[in-house]
Amino acid sequence: MNFEFDFTLEKFMQFVSKNKEPQLWFDALVKYLPKFEIVTPARVAGFIAQCQHESLDFTVLQENLNYSAAGLRKIFPKYFPADAIAAKYARQPTAIANKVYSGRMGNGGEASGDGWKFRGRGILQITGRQNYTRCSTDLFGDDTLIRDPDLLRTPEYAVLTACWFWQLNSLNRWCDKGDIVMLTRKVNGGVIGLDDRINHWNAALEIFEGE
Repeated sequence: MNFEFDFTLEKFMQFVSKNKEPQLWFDALVKYLPKFEIVTPARVAGFIAQCQHESLDFTVLQENLNYSAAGLRKIFPKYFPADAIAAKYARQPTAIANKVYSGRMGNGGEASGDGWKFRGRGILQITGRQNYTRCSTDLFGDDTLIRDPDLLRTPEYAVLTACWFWQLNSLNRWCDKGDIVMLTRKVNGGVIGLDDRINHWNAALEIFEGE
């Protein structure tokens, strides 16, 4: 399947100004988007807009877990119900990940290290042993991503796994309907950053449809 419009590096570079390696990302997008039927202006605009917001123009490829004690109390009150507990974990990303992600999403207990090993990575962050396992099995038929989760921090694997997530959640249909609110809910679980996502969508769509 081919793109239904002229998708070029020059067009892509117009709205990823923060990214220092646009060629690498463009090559990965051209390689994988058509394999997942992300080929129309609306679908490509939707994909790029969501990924732009989630990864700051394809520059942030792993979850930031470097929280202060106050940040832990605010963002993860369930896991850090008291100042003393939060202070013990503050500014220790590995320990924080192992605590907040332990015993869920297929991860083992806190001591297993699964929380850190399977922290969010990629441009539509894959998180948790269960999701890494399913993604790896679906894409490669083996445990590639379990053995080397950091592959998701490369443009090729970041785009490929984002496409997998996109297809798994049938996100093309919301692009076809122009329903960015529902698209955002499916990606984010809510509507955090909706205005920014809409702005990215409009900018990309104007470029892609302006032939």
